[in-house]
Parts: sequence; C-alpha cells; structure tokens
Amino acid sequence: MGTDEGRREWARHWQYAQLPGLDLLRAHYVRHTFPRHAHDGYVIAAVTGGIEEVGLPGGTVRAGPDSVVLINPEVPHSARAGAPEGWAYATLYPSRDLIAEVADEIATLRGTPGFTADVVPDPHGARTITEVHRAAEAGNALAADTLLRGAVARMLSRHAGPLPTRAVRGAGGADAARARGVLEERMADPPSLEQLAAELGTSPFALLRAFRERYGMPPHTWLTDARVRRARRLLDAGTLPAEAAVTVGFTDQPHLNRHFTRIVGVPPGAYRRERA
Repeated sequence: MGTDEGRREWARHWQYAQLPGLDLLRAHYVRHTFPRHAHDGYVIAAVTGGIEEVGLPGGTVRAGPDSVVLINPEVPHSARAGAPEGWAYATLYPSRDLIAEVADEIATLRGTPGFTADVVPDPHGARTITEVHRAAEAGNALAADTLLRGAVARMLSRHAGPLPTRAVRGAGGADAARARGVLEERMADPPSLEQLAAELGTSPFALLRAFRERYGMPPHTWLTDARVRRARRLLDAGTLPAEAAVTVGFTDQPHLNRHFTRIVGVPPGAYRRERA
C-alpha cells in the first residue's frame, strides 16, 4: 500500500462537473463494512492496496492490488476488508447512459452491456482508473475524459456481454415486484411484512422468500438501501440532510447518517458539500 493511504480511514465521494454521468470514490477503509446494497449504475473499482472482500450473489470474491472489481446495476453486494490493513481503491460509478454511450462508440456489443466477470487482474486498467481520479482532481478535463473513456472501453471490450436480467418467475416473482412498488410509494411510512403480504394476497414467509430471490436481500434491507438512494438524489438537488432524512422515512438525521455512511462510504454532510 502506498504511503498516501497510510493506516487511517479516509474517503472522498464526489462528482467532477466535466465528467457528467459519473461519480468518483477514492478511499481507504479498515474497519468500515458496506452492508448489502445495489447501485442504479455500474461499478468499476481499482484496488490500489490491501484486500477487498466483495460479497456477491454467487459468493465472496477477494480483490488485491492491480485488480479491478466490476459490478452491474442492481446487483446486490457487500464489501469489507480482507486483510488487517484494510483496502484502498479508486472507484468509478458510471451511469447506464455513459456505459451505453461508450459501448456504442466501440461497436462490439449489442443491446445493453453487462460485465461478465466480477474481479479481473489488470494492472494497466487499474492504473488508468486511478489516473482518471488524478486528472479530475487536478481539473484536467481533457485528460480525465480521455482516460475515463479508455478505461470503460477496455473493461467493456474485454469483460462484457449482454446485461443479464433476473427473471421474475411466476406469482412469487410478480408479488415481489408489486411489493417493491408499494415500498417505493410508501417509503416514509411502510407497512409491516404481514400487512404487505396481506395486501398482496400472499403469506409473509412466501413474500419474504420471493423478494429475497428476486432482489437478493429481504424487504427491510432493500428499503434501507432505497431510502439512502433517494436521500442521495435529494442531497444532489441541494436538500439539507435533516430534511432529506424525514422525507425518505428515517427517524432523524443521525438515523440517516448511520445508514448513509455505511452504504455510500461517506457521511451525508460530506457528500453534500462535494456537490455544493
């Protein structure tokens, strides 16, 4: 691990105005663990030090220096340190539109692209991803955009195919999708599992099993993640953290702070300041 990472935890989650459709996270975590969550867009993360353990639907993978972690939209995953020194990484969160734009430019993929690998050893790719961060931090828009498109094109051309879809099977899958819709609509005052199942004409256990199969996590975990995602959109629009907390259904700002920090990797106040 480089000397700049050191032993302390630190993180910066931000956007560079000259790179629309992209979030950037550069961090070193030791004790921090990310609970199961998912993203609207893609994850392309270069591990620069230590070991990251990523929990995915197919099992846990370990990523060390010079490797790249690739995660598709809406894939539930968790993350934690896989070594005593934690892990350091530079992460790109490109939107679906940005990925589609680059995929169209390289013209080797048909339809919506999706990564076919979880972790790949790629020192050159990892170095390019970290250089995107450095160029953005230096305010060098030409270099940052060039490096970003090169990094995304490299990953898509080497490790992508048609985006896999999780099929909704039978009545259980349909009930899970309907339950998600109810939770999205009533996020600030959600029903209990028993109430939700009764509204949908099924049993709590059957709904729990179907929801977990469809979305990779139980309804209460999914709801917490959905609340944080909505809070992010509110903070992006300039809403104060205390107001965002109540709007999405958290008890108060400390409640938002706790879950937001665990899932996003930085507190909501720091997240909002980077976008001010």
